[in-house]
Amino acid sequence: MRDFQLPGRSAVFATNGICATSHPLAARVAVQMLESGGNAVDAAIAAAVLLGLCEPHMTGIGGDCFVLLKPAGEDRILALNGSGRAPAALDAATLRDRGLAAMPTNTADAVTVPGAIDAFCRLSADWGRAGLAASLAPAIHYAEAGVPVGPRTAWDWGCTESNLQGDARRFYLIDGAAPRPGQVFRAPMQAEVLRRIAEHGRAGYYEGEVAEDMVASLRALGGTHTLDDFAATACDWVEPVSGTYKGVELVEHPPNGQGATAILMANILSHFDLAAMDPLGAERAHIEAEAAKLAYDARNRFIADPAHMTRLDHMLAPDTAARLAALIDPGRAMQSPAALAESVHKDTIYLTAVDRDRMAVSLIYSVFHAFGSGLASARFGINFQNRGAGFTLAEGHPNEAAGGKRPMHTIIPAMLRKNGKLMMPFGVMGGAYQANGHARFLTNVVDYGMHPQQAIDAPRSFTDAGQMQVERGYCDAVRADLAALGHEVVIPDVPIGGAQAILIDDATGVLQGASDPRKDGCALGY
Repeated sequence: MRDFQLPGRSAVFATNGICATSHPLAARVAVQMLESGGNAVDAAIAAAVLLGLCEPHMTGIGGDCFVLLKPAGEDRILALNGSGRAPAALDAATLRDRGLAAMPTNTADAVTVPGAIDAFCRLSADWGRAGLAASLAPAIHYAEAGVPVGPRTAWDWGCTESNLQGDARRFYLIDGAAPRPGQVFRAPMQAEVLRRIAEHGRAGYYEGEVAEDMVASLRALGGTHTLDDFAATACDWVEPVSGTYKGVELVEHPPNGQGATAILMANILSHFDLAAMDPLGAERAHIEAEAAKLAYDARNRFIADPAHMTRLDHMLAPDTAARLAALIDPGRAMQSPAALAESVHKDTIYLTAVDRDRMAVSLIYSVFHAFGSGLASARFGINFQNRGAGFTLAEGHPNEAAGGKRPMHTIIPAMLRKNGKLMMPFGVMGGAYQANGHARFLTNVVDYGMHPQQAIDAPRSFTDAGQMQVERGYCDAVRADLAALGHEVVIPDVPIGGAQAILIDDATGVLQGASDPRKDGCALGY
């Protein structure tokens, strides 16, 4: 139990249904959907699409999504891949001939065809109860009436305003500037797009005037996109991947997402007695950082479009994790995980909802970088993701950029099962941090017995681009100890990620929702 004399938040308890999101309005409309007879799928779609207006720098209808779904009355978990593909004419050799050594992040070359809308349409048709029009109605309302901008969202918006280019500045700034907290953001042209989707389904987006606007805008910006690329967009139902950590099964979305990275990292950590370490001490943070370096090196080598990936079994194999764990020095930070691991690798917005029937949805939806590519369509103001930046230009790599391929994705929804029963859908936002965040959340819960809200609240650390980011929640002595181990320690400018979770307590029949204080959101139930 938390100390009620200190700042913090309590978990939300409810019996009928809960939705946990990064914005209160999204959580509210999700619960309203449940109360009016909709199920967890209807609620998740309603919240997700609204989040594109509440947090447009994070997500939107020009982005991708991944979903894990546990149907009501069943124990199986399904995975829906709602990530789009590169336009057919994208060619890595052509980009290399232009002098590029890496995929750009802020040009039309980085824009893959948005996949989320197709996935929402399919998810609603296959598993929803209320219908797509009902799920889109709240977002249509708020796109026209406006959403008051929250404090964290306003701060992020101001920090990333410079990412916006051309038409995107007309649609995503107010009087030429990022909105201040409390200013109302409106997107009436997105309301028009959503009306067309509500009436015509995916054809309202991937065909006709909306698709024509996106294609014409992208081609004017130097893209190779065609109407055929948009019309061909299709999501896929696929099988999840999983691994067991000390009796708890971590269920992840398969590639092209990086869920296998989280499983590999958890498997590496299973070789260390984390429970004997201080959860907020330097020893645990060091071991976690070293495991992350090795797991992310494997991700960068192997994860790609599943049609081009051949080493998934290798990443998930216990022997792979054991051999990587043996490379970790408890007394010193490694400088080159790629070189050390070569002998092992011889042959890369989140919300959750649970309804009264215990259907559970774990959904993540994103435009990748803040405001994605920073580009938007000229007529409807659809902000384009830059997921193509997840490709590599390394010739022969399984994740090499090519037409019709899906890039490696950082976004991953997750669920935890115990004894074959779902115990918790959860997810962690934060770009590359997400796989590390899943492992951190899992070990907080399993090794240290933390409640999901406590596990989310706890301070985080993450090694990225050669630096170890250590949040201010850690004491200075821990930072000094980590530096002495050879880490280049910095305090991050922004909080590391965000998270939501819903614990399903079968013994009491009560749902317990947790939401990250690093964001503006909350969990709500009824």
